[in-house]
Amino acid sequence: MYKSKLAIALFVFFALAKLQAQVTFQPGVRGGLSLSTISEMHANYRPDFYVGGFGEINFTKRYALQPEINYIRQGSNNVARNFIDQDTQTERTVYQDLQMSYLSVGLLNKLKFAQFQVQFGPALDVLLSDNLAFRKTYNDLSFVTGVAYKMPSGLAFEFRFKKGLLDVLDSDYYHNNSNSHYLFGDYNTNVNFQIGISYSFETK
Repeated sequence: MYKSKLAIALFVFFALAKLQAQVTFQPGVRGGLSLSTISEMHANYRPDFYVGGFGEINFTKRYALQPEINYIRQGSNNVARNFIDQDTQTERTVYQDLQMSYLSVGLLNKLKFAQFQVQFGPALDVLLSDNLAFRKTYNDLSFVTGVAYKMPSGLAFEFRFKKGLLDVLDSDYYHNNSNSHYLFGDYNTNVNFQIGISYSFETK
């Protein structure tokens, strides 16, 4: 029994030592175009930007874990709102651009196939500012997935899709009677596409 426990302990020790020898760390920066909207609304995509930093922890040749912090500007353009004009007692429609900025803290898994990468993981989005009249939550939880092509120089081209999980605004205020083009509902979540570049710094 003692010999078997000793053998297991030695195996775990050498496995961890080998893993530690293989682990490398690369800091980096990223930024680019943010295209976002809010689901189940009468709205257009809002173009804006994102910028951030990350640390890539390479455990093996094929797998890395990447914590990151990003500043992301999101929202929706031309959000239609129907309301009754109290002066004329008629229904009016106005359009407003909704703006939200988040500090997004993510933890992404990266599967690497030569220069191609598949990325996925959760993120916590902390609301920094917005111009919403009524909201249901200040912060958001989201899931991020995407692909990247990384060059030997450390420069990478990224495409990501980021989907919020929480209802972010009160759709009763942005009521709209017309459902001819879009679904209008009560579950209004952030939808975000990111197209940009990143750069990893070499460390010794």
